[in-house]
Amino acid sequence: MASVSELKEIYLVQNLAEKMLAALAPLAEERHFEEKDVVFEEGLAADQFYMLRSGKVLLKVDVNPAVTISLGAIKPGYSFGWSSLMEGMTYTSQAACAEPCEMLVLNGAKFREVLDQDHTMGYQVMDGIVRIMENRLKRRTEQFIKTLRKQMEIWDLF
Repeated sequence: MASVSELKEIYLVQNLAEKMLAALAPLAEERHFEEKDVVFEEGLAADQFYMLRSGKVLLKVDVNPAVTISLGAIKPGYSFGWSSLMEGMTYTSQAACAEPCEMLVLNGAKFREVLDQDHTMGYQVMDGIVRIMENRLKRRTEQFIKTLRKQMEIWDLF
């Protein structure tokens, strides 16, 4: 079980009221992962939500046996495993530890139950997720456009 003060270190929930954090604390199990440990695999049932306390987690997708695309790195204070907050979803990438990590892990279904019971908390958490996802989508769109422009510049040389 995590403490309220530990949850306050996590950006997604740090602005929740003490009462809300106290409701989440019993759901958060502390776990330690070693460097190169795989936290979850792409395609597996998304049942856990992760909050990184220390270390670094890499998100990646294998396009084929020879090509792996890095989707980003999770730093302390950030969360991942968003798919667990929607019923029946699977993880859309692999998460692997780039170094030893300490995490708070919440069962996705139980986290959803708490958010369903307290609609204010549910709204605040989902609003935070939307803001984070918007930022990630914007960054990936910019990277995609930059890649396309470079590709076009290469073709202009021929």
